[in-house]
Amino acid sequence: MDLLTIIILGIVEGVTEFIPVSSTGHLILASALLGYDAEHWAVFNVVIQLGAILAVVVLYWRTFWAVFLGLLRRDPTSLRFVRNIIVAFIPSAVLGLLLHRQIEAMLGSAQIVSVALIVGGIAILLIERFVKRADISGVADIPLGRVIGIGFIQCLSMIPGVSRSGATILGALSLGVERRTAAEFSFFLAVPTMIGASTLELVKNHEQVLSGTGVGLDSIAVGFVVSFVVALVVIKAFVHFVSRHGFSPFGWYRIVAGAAALVWLGSR
Repeated sequence: MDLLTIIILGIVEGVTEFIPVSSTGHLILASALLGYDAEHWAVFNVVIQLGAILAVVVLYWRTFWAVFLGLLRRDPTSLRFVRNIIVAFIPSAVLGLLLHRQIEAMLGSAQIVSVALIVGGIAILLIERFVKRADISGVADIPLGRVIGIGFIQCLSMIPGVSRSGATILGALSLGVERRTAAEFSFFLAVPTMIGASTLELVKNHEQVLSGTGVGLDSIAVGFVVSFVVALVVIKAFVHFVSRHGFSPFGWYRIVAGAAALVWLGSR
């Protein structure tokens, strides 16, 4: 049963990490729906996100390598690329450390997740409908002021169910960034953000992980691999899909999923 749980949660993580539907929210709902002890799986749910992050590094290795070589030459485009990632990462890093206990307190609430899914879905539909056509393409070409704005908007994702990728993408869209660049900026920004969150969880709960009283390292390793493989497939499909169809289908999905979750939670 534990192996089945690990595989299910790994698949959920890999599918939902980079699309604007909230991977954390879906993991919390999966725990409630299938009767898992959410607290028992809390560290596991955070750390396996590194598997999905590794998928970004593998799929975009040419971009990362080009940026690295550009930094050695002090190429302006590479410098702006790194600057934008670092600047957008700082707000969530600072607030995440300051509000860590409050964030943890919300992670066990499936009701918060359900409401956040609905509100986020409505936000996606409104932004897709009313925001003017974006003209900024290329992560390095996003102006610094808009990068700062995206960084602060990403902080909304500390509420479970909001979605880190969703907040980042919608923030970018509302600030004039075109769809593909908004999605890819979200991917790249996920690397330092999720490494930081996973490191914090491992440091805080290292005794539990090493002692095996929670979810052990072997289980985390299996979940890591599952989320990595699934995310490889999802990232490619997601970029292709939003380039052609936009984000509205994800908005409708969030509204339906959140409403269904609220009905189910209310009937228990």
